[in-house]
Amino acid sequence: MLPRLFSLPLAHASLHGQLLRPAAACNLLVIAKPHRIAINDPLAHYFVQAGYAVLATELLTEREAAYAEAAQDTARLTSRLLQLLALIQEDADTRDLNLILLASDDVSPAAVRAAARRDTQVAAVVACGGLVDRAGLEALNLLRAPLLFLYSGENVYADKAWQRAQRHLSCPHDSQRLPAGADAAPLIAGWLEERLTCAVCTSRNSAPIL
Repeated sequence: MLPRLFSLPLAHASLHGQLLRPAAACNLLVIAKPHRIAINDPLAHYFVQAGYAVLATELLTEREAAYAEAAQDTARLTSRLLQLLALIQEDADTRDLNLILLASDDVSPAAVRAAARRDTQVAAVVACGGLVDRAGLEALNLLRAPLLFLYSGENVYADKAWQRAQRHLSCPHDSQRLPAGADAAPLIAGWLEERLTCAVCTSRNSAPIL
């Protein structure tokens, strides 16, 4: 199976990602980061092997990524995610799939904002660290998709941000502390099996990874 190039055109540049879709996939995991991520990243590889379609994409251009503050621009990252979600909804290879947003660090609050605005499109959100309370009260209140927050015990700031954020959540939400060096993929997959309603995918995703 070869990855397909997935491009998001902007005014003066394009953002690029790679899509892998197993033939029988019914879930699409969107791994969104400020900088480009390879489709053979261990996390992406795990979910492709488990039967998920995976779209790994960047949210900043190479020029933007040269500035550290760009990765902390929640409004810009949210806008890019919303553009990406619109493209996914129109694309023949992705529009029929249950959509899961997987974000980390600075992209986490943007993923919550985007999912709150596209509540009928996003089936679940996984936030790996980040200051999720920066999504804002409106987004936290409006979010309907189930939310999983993963954090390390060493990141006190992310933990406190989650404590503040969850007081304003009405959606199903869970949190899990990850020990240093732990593999998050099996934990995420197990949580998604419980939260997603596609019975066919649930049985497929629980199959052993070869």
